[in-house]
Amino acid sequence: MDFNTVLVTGGSGFIGSHLVCSLVDRHPDWRIINLDDLDYCCSPRSLESIEDRANYTFIRGDVCNSRLVDHIFNTENIDVVFHLAAKTHVESSFESPSTFQRVNVDGTRVLLAAAHQARHRPQRFIYVSTDEVYGAGLDEVFDESSPVRPSNPYSVTKASAEFLVRSYWDKYKFPIIITRSNNIYGPRQFTEKVIPRFLTLLRMNKKCTIQGTLPKSRHFLFIEDAVSAFLLLLEKGIVGEIYNMGTSCEIPIMQLARQLIRMT
Repeated sequence: MDFNTVLVTGGSGFIGSHLVCSLVDRHPDWRIINLDDLDYCCSPRSLESIEDRANYTFIRGDVCNSRLVDHIFNTENIDVVFHLAAKTHVESSFESPSTFQRVNVDGTRVLLAAAHQARHRPQRFIYVSTDEVYGAGLDEVFDESSPVRPSNPYSVTKASAEFLVRSYWDKYKFPIIITRSNNIYGPRQFTEKVIPRFLTLLRMNKKCTIQGTLPKSRHFLFIEDAVSAFLLLLEKGIVGEIYNMGTSCEIPIMQLARQLIRMT
């Protein structure tokens, strides 16, 4: 595939910033465009190492702004879209489900429409979803053909957005790929997520607080492995397919807390 311009939505967030930095470093001959509205969980400092690179462009804006998104697709000749922009905190999704609906579903709708109608149609539209669409029983064996059973407002919006993405493949054969990953962790992650939250509490000499009821376990995927998977899918992924991005590293949250306590 001959790619020239890549658009990453949510490129100033935790996962997005690592992906953007990797793309800029690995492909100096590509143009990497980062569209991000710099929400509370984003930090421009995450991209300081590449902000002056000739092949990097930052556009501050909302993925739900159809006028802006249409303009980007009609002027930038986008070849690849990595759509990461989303609200992701499960507990917050119960408090403000309409916000999650707007960003995660409406934002995806705006992006799909603009990409499909653009004069220069993208060769890949990679939608970054989550394994939470499979439901609360993540200790069960599941694969890409397993039914989706989202169990909170966040995962409901991600599943809804997936159906939107799939509809463009079904009707137009628009070249989409969907990824569903485990919990991703690593440097620069915002403190609302469990590992940085535990570490922040421990550094303040406070107790780790566990949300919800026990027992509970999670699979964790390191950010560099996730980025490698994204780049592999860009090179070898088959359009119209869904790909689980996972790891065998499953750990009960209580055990995770104890291990972090021993490490700090």
